[in-house]
Amino acid sequence: MYRPFRLAFLSLLILATATLRAGAVDVNDWNAVEAEARGQTVYWYAWGGDPRINDYIAWVGKQSKSRYGVTLEHVKVDDTGSVVSRVLAEKAAGRDTDGNVDLVWINGENFAAMKRAGLLFSPSWADRLPNWAGVDVAGKPTVVTDFTIPTDGLEAPWGMAQLVFMADKTRFEAFPRSMDALATWVRQNPGRFTYPQPPDFVGSTFLKQALYEVVDKPDILGRPAEGPEADRAIDALMTWLTGLRGDLWRSGKAFPRNYSALIGLLADDEIDIAFAFNPAAASNAIANGELPDTVRTFVFDGGTIGNSHFVAIPYNASSKAGALVLADFLLSPEAQAHKQDPAIWGDPTVLDVTGLPAADRALFDRLDLGVATLSPADLGAVLPEPHPSWMIRVEEAWKTAHTQQ
Repeated sequence: MYRPFRLAFLSLLILATATLRAGAVDVNDWNAVEAEARGQTVYWYAWGGDPRINDYIAWVGKQSKSRYGVTLEHVKVDDTGSVVSRVLAEKAAGRDTDGNVDLVWINGENFAAMKRAGLLFSPSWADRLPNWAGVDVAGKPTVVTDFTIPTDGLEAPWGMAQLVFMADKTRFEAFPRSMDALATWVRQNPGRFTYPQPPDFVGSTFLKQALYEVVDKPDILGRPAEGPEADRAIDALMTWLTGLRGDLWRSGKAFPRNYSALIGLLADDEIDIAFAFNPAAASNAIANGELPDTVRTFVFDGGTIGNSHFVAIPYNASSKAGALVLADFLLSPEAQAHKQDPAIWGDPTVLDVTGLPAADRALFDRLDLGVATLSPADLGAVLPEPHPSWMIRVEEAWKTAHTQQ
């Protein structure tokens, strides 16, 4: 009885060890990472609501296949929260290897939730990627801080964002330069403004921008949304939104589903002002024939919310090596410059372009950022993202208010 039992035990031990080794990846041995990645398929769960972004991800897939032998499958999602729930359910079921999600486009509240629940591939890996050397950590501190939460190398930045507004300059003597000025304009022009319905990220960002301007002490937004001060801030926001609602598009009884639908309303002359979380969005739409070339971008005098967006790898990803290779390629000067081209996407780079070698710097220098893209100086102050708990509170309050009416 002893020998068969011992053999069975050894077999299980060998199998367990092999499984652990299959899931282990040493980011410091990049040659080994690339060797292991070859032949893998990476399931990248990423927002699929913009055709241009989808096309860019498809381009990344072609590059990863030809260069590294990594197949990319873009799993289009509407809400990243559903991806977090999927990984959490796998962990609860004991599925600690061979998870469905290899890479996820993520930031803010969802990163905080995954980090808190131990759902992220660790230890620190992002700052060990070969192309991390070009990331502008000093000039763009949000590449290492996500909604006030330190990333600790558990996610890799791949783009910058800042809230900007857009409108046809031929219809305005002057653009509204604050939330209060915008509210005044909306009341004077009923039916000509709206915003995407939360929890759409762009719609929720608009609410947070309004929150910045209605709170007495904006510094509380950097802390968890708890206590009487937070309650008063949420109440003030809901009061402001309620006062605006009747003058919105369709009297505030319906809202566009996402950013793409919002731009569609602007293109169809149903509204006069739209907004995006990409400073090059208007130029991008002009370049693609979606908006007239008289559309211009503007921001508020007091600044607008800005951040970095990231990719993360779940702790139980099936193709960790392939995901690492993709994350590194996304940080390459070639991929970053291609992404920043307004004719492609227009998403700003996370790299320190001035510090790149001449050949790589030339990739950015030759870009025409478009007639409607503001310069870095004209973009003005960048307001930091509030603590992730504020987005949760804001979205819950908005849903309650709009369900009751």
